[in-house]
Amino acid sequence: MTVDKMINDPSLVAVLQVSDHARDQAYDLLQLVAQASADTAPENQVEIAKQQKHLLTSISHLRGLHRNASFAARDTKTRTAERRQEVDRLHLQLQNLYYEQRHLQGEIVACESYDHKYQQLPLIAVEEFLALFPESAAKDENQLMHARIEHERGEREKLESHRQDLLKRKQKLIAENTRRKEDLANLDQNLEKFIDAAKPILELFEKAP
Repeated sequence: MTVDKMINDPSLVAVLQVSDHARDQAYDLLQLVAQASADTAPENQVEIAKQQKHLLTSISHLRGLHRNASFAARDTKTRTAERRQEVDRLHLQLQNLYYEQRHLQGEIVACESYDHKYQQLPLIAVEEFLALFPESAAKDENQLMHARIEHERGEREKLESHRQDLLKRKQKLIAENTRRKEDLANLDQNLEKFIDAAKPILELFEKAP
């Protein structure tokens, strides 16, 4: 593939075209100079001067196009560097997103495999719960688990309330038994005092004829 087929930028195509034209002009001028060396006719010198003028014009035009192409290439290089930096920045962001995605996937797996405490609760079976509360049949798995936990909490609160009532009754019975023991102890003391106080009377009866 030739260079002119590889390049499609308008400014560079113009440079190639003017360059080719200047090359042809230079070649024609060299031939004309070679002919003039053998024939020094004045018209040959005039033609040489004319061709030189055209060649210098083409070279001047070529220099301008080359300068513009250089500026355009420099600008393209700058914009390419900026785009490369932008691509690098986006690539880094993408890598960070991939890292965050893997991290979140790991967290999800860890959460799904975590041995939650609620899974160890002695909940009643789902079938038994639905038999007690058939209105919960339309709930999804999470809602059903929440309802079962709430039911277990309510049952435990009832049991705890009943336990507290029994504990209060126990404390009351203990207090009553303690009071009765104290009453019996006081009764024993009073009885002993009564017996001690009655001893002189018994002795008098024993001495009586």
